[in-house]
Amino acid sequence: MKRLLCATLDANIAHSVEVESTFVRALPSFSIVGLAQQSIQESRDRIKAALSSINFNFPAQKITVNLSPSDLPKSGSHFDLGVALLIALQKSNANFGDFYCFGELGLGGSVKSTASIFPIILSLASRLKNLKVVAPHESLELIASIPNVKAYGVKSLEEAVEFFTNPQTQEEKEAKTTHELFKNSMQIAGKTYILNDDFALDFADIKGQAHAKEAMMIASAGMHNVLLEGSPGCGKSMSIKRLLYIMPPLEINEILQNAANRSLGGEGTVFSKLRPFRSPHHTSSRPSIFGGGSNLGAKIGEVALAHNGILFFDEFPHFSKDVLESLREPLEDGRVLISRVNSKICYDTKFIFAAAQNPCPCGNLFSGVKTCKCSDTDILRYKAKISAPLLDRIDIYVQMDESGVEDISDMDSKQMRSLVLKAFKAQKERGQDELNGKMDDGAIERFCVMSGEAEDILKNAAVRFGLSHRGIGKLKKVARTAADLDGAELIEKSHMLKSLKFRHR
Repeated sequence: MKRLLCATLDANIAHSVEVESTFVRALPSFSIVGLAQQSIQESRDRIKAALSSINFNFPAQKITVNLSPSDLPKSGSHFDLGVALLIALQKSNANFGDFYCFGELGLGGSVKSTASIFPIILSLASRLKNLKVVAPHESLELIASIPNVKAYGVKSLEEAVEFFTNPQTQEEKEAKTTHELFKNSMQIAGKTYILNDDFALDFADIKGQAHAKEAMMIASAGMHNVLLEGSPGCGKSMSIKRLLYIMPPLEINEILQNAANRSLGGEGTVFSKLRPFRSPHHTSSRPSIFGGGSNLGAKIGEVALAHNGILFFDEFPHFSKDVLESLREPLEDGRVLISRVNSKICYDTKFIFAAAQNPCPCGNLFSGVKTCKCSDTDILRYKAKISAPLLDRIDIYVQMDESGVEDISDMDSKQMRSLVLKAFKAQKERGQDELNGKMDDGAIERFCVMSGEAEDILKNAAVRFGLSHRGIGKLKKVARTAADLDGAELIEKSHMLKSLKFRHR
């Protein structure tokens, strides 16, 4: 009997699987056991064709392949390579050691990549030290970028057989280079970050709206949730779409996690300096936004795909009540738990929640030129779609004015990003694990240190507006980010007043 290692993905968590094989005297047959789902059972014909390409003759024996542990459901065509190697090298002296083998086989013996290989290896690398993997050559550069992984690439089953029968060839198969994206990096507080210099959408395109641009800088620098309200055409969606390009740089591990999430979502494994930007339509179903599926698992949803980036709800009040109220937990806890009969799956959901809405159903309530045709009842019904608990989780509210023909652009994205980067560095150099908008109560007490004047203003505001504990913390966090943008060590009076200015009333 021989054995090697592979793994299967249970939602977003990889589990190691021992692949065992044995040949016994019996009527010739080939079976795979161990809760192997359809994608693995179908591999038998691919494996037979691939083995024939290297002139392997199946013995007149019963071949049994076992995937252990046998009570763990397993799926994925990436098991092909491991199973084929066990059969091809059953009677050799090859030692598979602690190598993990991944790859789908073509009928001609080629080794192909699959969408699940990268997230599996990333998950394994987070728990195992000195992970060694044999994987398709086409995905070698991506896999080699994962810390704590030694990756070896093979293009065909024949190369994989040579890899294990002739150890001298192993060194030349090892990945020697890193991904091009990681060659230009910067160090902040001892960690490596990849800076984005792409300003495909620029705030220079937005005329006027200085108030909104200031809010966008605060939201970006501290990862604060933001709501823009204004007449159609005033620049709400334009501002939020440009928010992506001024956000703080991503750490390498965050880039890897984003790529894994996209792969789980069926969007391919691509590394990007830009943070995720997800903008589901208001007709999207609840499972598509929060994740869901059969009782055997749950697919990743938009809120998890937006992790480390932005989740944008345009036409905010038009989303279903069920979707809006379900947002409260991911925004508060930074994670979403999807429960099914046979599984419970947790995804991280730390992102900027950005929303845009009109002030009334017709959109002209704030207009100085057009007449609003909505009744008071229509306006109240429209705004009542957004509940107070959900609004309480939004840090920054901006009422945008209509742009005039004489308005000019006073700041572009590059200037705004430089200020955001300064505030980001200040937070990291203070030793914060999370940016200001995602701090918990303990971190707020530690890092949101106020001057006497700022503290007096906050106390007066808490009494006057009847602020909840969450509301007070929200004001402190926004004021902390405003202070960081000014390069101030303490939260001063001006910063607390600015925080109050952006509070939703």
